[in-house]
Amino acid sequence: MYKKGIYTILSNEPLTASVWRMRLAGDTQYITRPGQFVNIELPGRFLRRPISVCDWDEGSITLIYKVVGEGTADMSRMTAGERLDLLTGLGNGFSTDTAAQRPLLVGGGVGVPPLYNLARRLIAEGRRVSVVLGFNTAAEVFYADEFRALGADVRVATADGSMGTKGFVTDVLPDVEFDYFYACGPLPMLRALCDAAQCDGQLSFEERMGCGFGACMGCSCKTAGGSKRICKEGPVLAKEEVIW
Repeated sequence: MYKKGIYTILSNEPLTASVWRMRLAGDTQYITRPGQFVNIELPGRFLRRPISVCDWDEGSITLIYKVVGEGTADMSRMTAGERLDLLTGLGNGFSTDTAAQRPLLVGGGVGVPPLYNLARRLIAEGRRVSVVLGFNTAAEVFYADEFRALGADVRVATADGSMGTKGFVTDVLPDVEFDYFYACGPLPMLRALCDAAQCDGQLSFEERMGCGFGACMGCSCKTAGGSKRICKEGPVLAKEEVIW
């Protein structure tokens, strides 16, 4: 179930040259699982913008977004006190109901944010959490320190080798002991991760959306159980059900 509401911007700040963090005050009761997203109505824009929830508490939501077009550019210019119309509680999020004791969280670029609350929850449940974050260069790295502050073991991979391991997130896997994985990032990363990891896992897919709540069928993908909508049955799907 989702809810439409008006939210007030508390802060809006850059984390890198193109990635921003926005905190909003408002009702969060419909956000129940890490990996869910909100859909933001922007003035003068026909379609809402789906943004993953990074974290939340009883009265506020933290969103991290990348400026990739005119809509997100508009968001980056917004200031504290402005108000936004949001649909909250959208999507099927991550489940921590597994027997895993050493879960691995893998994020690529702007796939990193929805893993933050997941890490916080897993650590609170007593799991030993490892996190691998993948970026193109050191200048794009964000939230590594925030994950470490939670108590996670954090590794960074950069394509150009300017920070951490040179290469991709899969190049770090041999150095990490894990019995389950959670991942969010671009499709090639998710597919490579599934090929490299021998255990089960959950994948959060990034997909262009129309309505954001399952009405338009514009973000469907093939699974072992038939077509599923990324915005409704996803964005999180189990590794074993995905047909590549």
